[in-house]
Amino acid sequence: MAFQPTPRQADKITVKSFFEQYQQQLKLSVVAGENGMHRSIRDKSINRPALALTGYFTNFASRRIQLFGAGEMAYLRDVDENKQMEIMWGIASKRIPCMIISRHLTPTKAMVEVAKVFKIPLLRSSLNTRDLLGTATILLEEFFAPRVTLHGTLLDVRGIGTLIRGESGVGKSECALALIERGHSLVADDVVHIKQMGERELMGSGPILNRGYMECRGLGIINVAELFGIRSVRIEKRVEFIITFQEWRQGMEEERTGLEREFYTILDIPVPHIKLPVRPGRDMARLVEVAAMIEALRQIGHDPAKDFNDRLIALMNDGVPPKTPLIPS
Repeated sequence: MAFQPTPRQADKITVKSFFEQYQQQLKLSVVAGENGMHRSIRDKSINRPALALTGYFTNFASRRIQLFGAGEMAYLRDVDENKQMEIMWGIASKRIPCMIISRHLTPTKAMVEVAKVFKIPLLRSSLNTRDLLGTATILLEEFFAPRVTLHGTLLDVRGIGTLIRGESGVGKSECALALIERGHSLVADDVVHIKQMGERELMGSGPILNRGYMECRGLGIINVAELFGIRSVRIEKRVEFIITFQEWRQGMEEERTGLEREFYTILDIPVPHIKLPVRPGRDMARLVEVAAMIEALRQIGHDPAKDFNDRLIALMNDGVPPKTPLIPS
């Protein structure tokens, strides 16, 4: 099954917002260029202007934050002030968003003067260059990550991030409540925010307002953590498996073997997907739990449906089915 919800993605963040949001994590302070805090950062990567210091600006990443580490600062101090001014003037003329100096190093006079003239924020961090580069990159990747919002309930079932979908009133929350009672964890109910991290990973979470709360028809709003303990709630979880609840009707097709694999596409990433018919008397929580365990087996290379099919083919060809290690002969 292919479906592509409408994604959202931030295309920029102002230096002011970057500073205010990440000041504590990155241990930032403003040195100069306060009047340029409105400038926009439009790239999630960080640039170290090594070649630019020599005057080589071909393919210079001007949309990125410019990070000056110990190497860059040592080079600047090794040249005279006129050369420093020429270098910094050339970099600033490329309309960079801001500059950050790591290791709490002291900026040169040329850096401060150019930051004031061009109104480019000059920031300083007490973190070493490696930690600053890694942390800032992760924070920006998360900010610029493509996002989408889906209707459903996301749970951690036996370590598998399981998203339960279906029409309103089909029983998603009731099933989730039964799973939580059995020791599984709630991530998000009703509204699930999903963001793409890296090339193949989808992370799901709920709105901050209703984190840890669920709506159950007939009961109203319940606080999951208070009823079942803090371990029953998770802030976020990777979306690895999707189950769609469908109202059962006479004559509808139901999967009998599990050999046919379906996928539900979110942000161009296919996620394993199955459909479960809902009808009176079915223990939907138990079925979801078993389905998640089967998916866990598939992730480590064990597919029960394929294994059984291979045994059946062997029996048809040889007359004797192969032995199964889990079942003694």
